[in-house]
Amino acid sequence: MSKDLRSWITLFVLALIWGASFILMKRGMYDEVGGHIFSDSQVGALRMAIAGLVMLPFGLMNLRKIKNWKQVVYLLVVGTCGNFFPAFLFTFAETKLSSGLAGMLNSFTPFFTLILGFLFFRQKIRLKQVAGLIIAFMGICILVGILNDAPVEISMLHVGAILLATLMYATSLNTIKFKLSEFKSLEIASLSFTFLSIPAWIVTLSLKTSHVLQTNEHAFEALGYISILSVFGTCLALLLFNQIIALKSPMFASSVTYMIPIVAVILGVLLNHEKFYVSQFLGMIVIVGGVYLVNSKQKEK
Repeated sequence: MSKDLRSWITLFVLALIWGASFILMKRGMYDEVGGHIFSDSQVGALRMAIAGLVMLPFGLMNLRKIKNWKQVVYLLVVGTCGNFFPAFLFTFAETKLSSGLAGMLNSFTPFFTLILGFLFFRQKIRLKQVAGLIIAFMGICILVGILNDAPVEISMLHVGAILLATLMYATSLNTIKFKLSEFKSLEIASLSFTFLSIPAWIVTLSLKTSHVLQTNEHAFEALGYISILSVFGTCLALLLFNQIIALKSPMFASSVTYMIPIVAVILGVLLNHEKFYVSQFLGMIVIVGGVYLVNSKQKEK
């Protein structure tokens, strides 16, 4: 299998995992009738704590790979910006925003990745990339109904939380590509989570998560969804994400955020029997076209 084909397949698998993650976050916070189970902060803390526990054995084995303190700093940047803080920001945002709108705002990651790469890592910005980003973003707007006058709930505080998370994602992406290129994807994932595992468990216990498990009848079911979110939506997804960065580029990896809303819509149709409109199919085509344009190779003169 060629490197390009492997990269695209991995990208679609990652989009499938992260597209389902928005549903799992909701299932961790609310039961089937909308009753509260865990708070947004508790879901974020549990997600990081469980992921840290899963990755801890691998992290301890890879500690010897660290050669200097700068690598520790970069791994901390990846852990905090790429996982820890966004886990709390996204669950906070989903208390007021729909999954579709959250997925759309998540697509700002490629914009920030491009800008930060240009400002701090001397990456060139091509007109084709900018055009592709804009086209893909318009496709997402069509997909979630913003351009069709569909009612969309907006809370600027919660929108700002997702935008801050996408800026952090972009920081982590560029750090992995340009500062941790000597590490393998499993090494980066395991080491960054090893450094975060203790703080994550401290936050989890301080939020009185055990009290919810003792008093809420739906708590263990919700904990099951959060565990799936941690293992697949965090640990496995991070491994795939880091692998894509190593195979291609931060821009290509960040393109997954454009594919996530497509997965969210399809899952909504299959699992929740939501209606599917022609405009949504058009939006999907526009998104894929924009993503392809962003990542198409520059022809040599």
